[in-house]
Amino acid sequence: MNFIFNKTKTGTSSGSRLAKAARLCSLPIPCATALALALAVAVAPAPAQQGSPGQHLPNAPTPSAPETNASAPSLNASPANPDPSDPPSPPIPADVETFFPHLKNTQFWLSGQANFIFQLHPSFPAAYSGVHSLRPIFESATSRVVTVFTGVRVNNSLEFLADVEEAGGLALSSGFGLAGNTDLDIVRNPLLSKAPYLARGMVHKVIALSKDNVENDRSFLSLFDELPRRRLELRFGKFSMPDFFDINEVGSDTKYQFMNWTIDNNGAWDYAADTRGYTVGFTADYEDRNWGLRFGEGLMPVVANGINLVWRPWEAHAENYEFEFRRGLIPKKDGAIRLLAYTNYANMGIYRDAIANFEDGLTPIPEITDHPWHITRKYGFGVNLQQNLTRYLAAFARFGWDNGKTESFAYTEVDQTVAAGIAAYGSWWHRNQDRAGFAFVTNGICKDHQIYLADGGSGFLLGDGGLTYGREYIVESYYTAHLWRGLYLGPDLQHINNPGYNRARGPVLVPGFRLHLEF
Repeated sequence: MNFIFNKTKTGTSSGSRLAKAARLCSLPIPCATALALALAVAVAPAPAQQGSPGQHLPNAPTPSAPETNASAPSLNASPANPDPSDPPSPPIPADVETFFPHLKNTQFWLSGQANFIFQLHPSFPAAYSGVHSLRPIFESATSRVVTVFTGVRVNNSLEFLADVEEAGGLALSSGFGLAGNTDLDIVRNPLLSKAPYLARGMVHKVIALSKDNVENDRSFLSLFDELPRRRLELRFGKFSMPDFFDINEVGSDTKYQFMNWTIDNNGAWDYAADTRGYTVGFTADYEDRNWGLRFGEGLMPVVANGINLVWRPWEAHAENYEFEFRRGLIPKKDGAIRLLAYTNYANMGIYRDAIANFEDGLTPIPEITDHPWHITRKYGFGVNLQQNLTRYLAAFARFGWDNGKTESFAYTEVDQTVAAGIAAYGSWWHRNQDRAGFAFVTNGICKDHQIYLADGGSGFLLGDGGLTYGREYIVESYYTAHLWRGLYLGPDLQHINNPGYNRARGPVLVPGFRLHLEF
């Protein structure tokens, strides 16, 4: 898909505008692919916090994945191709420090976490605002997420996992006005119940395909001490797709790392999820020594970013595919390359149809939801790269694209994204559990989507009442300090140009502060 930098043209006929949009939305992927691959050379995972309980998933469109994929070995495990001339790896803690010791009986798991994020933004220039705009006046908000993780291992191949969660607080502008929202933990729908809810509940079955075993970093997603080197892992139940797909050890964790939606996840991956970020389905994961292949099937929500799922999988459903190759792009340094693809089938509107209805006078403004129940398809793909650079530095990059003609439905309103970042680990300055990072992301939308917003339409996140299109550019930096036992805190700073793809608004500076408790 082309990256559009020009202002949306007005005054042209419905037919010519839609025909042009159709051509633009159907073009193959542009030079951005080359850009993503170039950025990728600086990509990838940092020494992962082995044994960490993993990151909490957002409560808005949602999701970020845990720091360590329980199905795939960490890149800090024994290197596939070590360089004898490299200094030894830094002393990464075996476990993230906690307030209370975890159960010594490895048949059970019990842990918890609480994450509090405070953010504000000063007033910023805005030529106009709409119902789904980031408010141009001073705002502040605090989000919270509290989770209890539990599990029981029945034998060496079967376990049951269940997590209970409570989320609350506020979001800047109720979560509206940004494609790359600044806080992945927000509860975007203020009408949701404040009562605790079941976040995950699943059965995990491991089928051995080899006799030799490898050590496994136990976490709330996998209680096994060892796993067969070659195996098939099956999971059924309620979970979040980013628990197992698009994981990146440098940029996938709001507890210790970045906070922005489109840095922690691939913004163009409109993965199946309810408002809190969870779905019901199954995954199948084949793992071998240096590579893995995953498939996930999940239910789609009834409406965009809705809390209720469609319990008719023969109608509304989502497929996710990922191939992971655990080799670095830099010779003799660990890394990983992950290729993602997905298809969604749901009651999604078509931007071109909504524009045509508006221009024919059938609706006062374009209404993407103004259509009878019908199932449409959305598809896309992504590239996820991570790379150890030096003893204390690691980097990552992501590229994502979707077809853009169909309504943004479950995660956020992004049709193309390119992100890259770097992380430094505290053992560099003799603070083993501290970390710091810097990342950049640019997001874009298809021409159909641009026209829809320019004509006054609203999506489930965006709607300024008009649009002077420009790509959304976001820069984020953070520092996380370990103070005592399971207490972590630190500042975060984000700068957004063209919030909501609108050059008539912003730029916006969003400082923040995070307090994380690990139990």
